[in-house]
Amino acid sequence: MRCFGCGQEGHLVHSCPGKAQEPAGEAAQGKEGESQADSEREQLRSLSQAGLEGEGEGEQAEMNIDELITDGENKMEPPSNTEKTLMADDSNRNHAPEKSDKRGQWANKMEFILAIVGEIIGLGNVWRFPYLCFKNGGGVFLVPYVLILFTCGIPTFFLEISLGQMSGQGGITCWKKVCPIFEGLGYGSQVLAIYTMIYYIIILAWAFLYLFSTFNTVLPWASCNNTWNTEDCVDYQLNYSSNGHISQNLTSSVEEFWQRRVLGLSAGLEEMGGIRWDLAGCLLLSWIVCYFCIWKGVKTSGKVVYFTATFPYVMMFALLIRGVTLPGARDGVRFYLSPDATRLADPQVWMDAGSQILFSYAVCLGCLPALGSYNKYNNNCYKDAFCLCLLNSATSFVSGFAVFSVLGFMSYELGVDIATVAESGPGLAFIAYPRAVAMMPLPQLWAAFFFIMIIFLGLDSQFVCLEGLVTSISDTYPSFFLTGHRRKLLLLVICAVSFLIGLCMVTEGGLYVFQLFDYYACSGIPLIVFAILEAVCIGWAYGTDRYYNNITDMIGYRPASYMKYCWRFITPCIFTGILIFFMVRFTPLRYNNSYQYPWWGHALGLFLAFSSVLIAPLWCLYSLAVTPGTLRQLLALQGRVVVEVVEVEEVEGAKLNPREEEEEEIISGVGGHAGRQVAKNFQAEQPIDSQASPTASDCPINSNGKFAPDRLVPTSTYSVDVIPKWPHVPLPVIPETAGVATAQVQVC
Repeated sequence: MRCFGCGQEGHLVHSCPGKAQEPAGEAAQGKEGESQADSEREQLRSLSQAGLEGEGEGEQAEMNIDELITDGENKMEPPSNTEKTLMADDSNRNHAPEKSDKRGQWANKMEFILAIVGEIIGLGNVWRFPYLCFKNGGGVFLVPYVLILFTCGIPTFFLEISLGQMSGQGGITCWKKVCPIFEGLGYGSQVLAIYTMIYYIIILAWAFLYLFSTFNTVLPWASCNNTWNTEDCVDYQLNYSSNGHISQNLTSSVEEFWQRRVLGLSAGLEEMGGIRWDLAGCLLLSWIVCYFCIWKGVKTSGKVVYFTATFPYVMMFALLIRGVTLPGARDGVRFYLSPDATRLADPQVWMDAGSQILFSYAVCLGCLPALGSYNKYNNNCYKDAFCLCLLNSATSFVSGFAVFSVLGFMSYELGVDIATVAESGPGLAFIAYPRAVAMMPLPQLWAAFFFIMIIFLGLDSQFVCLEGLVTSISDTYPSFFLTGHRRKLLLLVICAVSFLIGLCMVTEGGLYVFQLFDYYACSGIPLIVFAILEAVCIGWAYGTDRYYNNITDMIGYRPASYMKYCWRFITPCIFTGILIFFMVRFTPLRYNNSYQYPWWGHALGLFLAFSSVLIAPLWCLYSLAVTPGTLRQLLALQGRVVVEVVEVEEVEGAKLNPREEEEEEIISGVGGHAGRQVAKNFQAEQPIDSQASPTASDCPINSNGKFAPDRLVPTSTYSVDVIPKWPHVPLPVIPETAGVATAQVQVC
């Protein structure tokens, strides 16, 4: 096989001695066309990101039109790179091809920012963080929270956003791109996303019912003069004995409204009862709204988030201003932030901080890579990740003032300690806060504001997560779902099936099912395990240096090195510690500290939890099983990769000149196996039609994935990268005399 550097036989491309003998005239000529070549390179990269289908599912790969890295460390572009700056602007002169138009793209960066804001800023910021802060030592809780935020939260968040932007793929195929053996991580995260959507939207149904109930002259939970009240009911002013203790024989009107009017709560999971049709109607309304928010993909969701992501802030600040002006608000804020340094010695405080980070940052659900995949390739996702994460945490902190100022007012009115009325989760949103607003002037107005805020906080989190799921499925089978109206039909099927499954949560025993999903399936073990696997995949299997090089190519500068150490060591170690502590301190689920679930209820919850977690290791075992060869042979693949080697011959009338960018890069294969990537940039010179412009049809790769020199375009620069096909093909070793190697080329 002939070498393009010196014309001799048997030389490796990357080690050709003729490279140093390149005439100065040709090098100067290459520099003169550098600007035009860079522009054309970006156009070809856009083609590769479009995701054009090949002949089969396993016949896909990428073309990276950038210069390759020689030592993994020295390709670092300065922040002042003018081309990178231009690419990051909305004035990007690159246009997505026809296929990319079908997939869609954010119209501008603000749509992406608001979509992420809508996804990560949800109910956990309002009803979970303030209570955890109060429960775990007040202001002292911020110490473990901030530490875990910067060592685990931001690195994991940035990893998912950048991975989606780099690959241009959703939450499944993005992992297949970087390390196919971790493809199961994508499937598992999508199962987790399905569970989350099914149960999370139930909260919207409850909030809609409460919102509709505010349109009365008297709030229905503020009195006992209703058909659902019992003889033991008292008004929202709780009945206290002379020594200040709550009478156990009486229930408040707000509790009876929640349990008897809204839920119709049964005695336990064994008694599911009938469907609450008013709740079922609110659930149907919630799904219809979600469907039409994203039914045209990012074209609609990108516009909807302008309202759904910003309006909750208006409501939150209105409630904050009202809350801090109430009597007793100062005591509520003091209880919220009063520090107790001794709590730092309690491991439960650190576990709560870690679980809150995972819960509120929407990581490990596959939606963040999907949202990032609609970005322009040169978007500065590094800066976005820091800004969005800090905004999320700041929102959680500020919402605590809005919540505890109102709870302080309620404790002041009732003359009891605030610990008596402070709650979290649904208890805060549907018992404590409604009771507090019932004591205010104009209670209908403030109640409506509060539940509108709850609806919008939950709504954009719901439909953005739904968008991520649809994107992930569509990217897995693009030739099918990106044709005609099939994507809309897929969305309709997901909504319809999820609605039917969710009906079991609007029955009289539905709250017990809801808690099974919340406690087992959508928090705790699944989130922690996926966070560990993501860090291992990028930190060890793919390689942090390689990933940093990819990020540098995208944003134009190298991020802070601390991220690399987080992905490799700090993040997996901290999450592993949290997981071990969680399993050691695990306690079975109980409702209201009184009802104990039957054994089969706990078994169902654990099945839901492990049904998503086990997909990742099972996929790994399947990949190893279907790959020919023994385990020892597979381990011997270190430094090799499965490719199809194609010899390139000179074409009559064309002269092939190797450029200076001819280099070799060591890439990662599957399961930590590295592979050799040999790439070559060519410049074709033809005396005829020298002014021709490069087009997709002129790409030097034919329909069979073969390198075709006769299709080279004059004055155009091309680079062909080898992408590992393992474990889908046999395992030959790349020949030592390879000239140019291509594999799985899907775009031209």
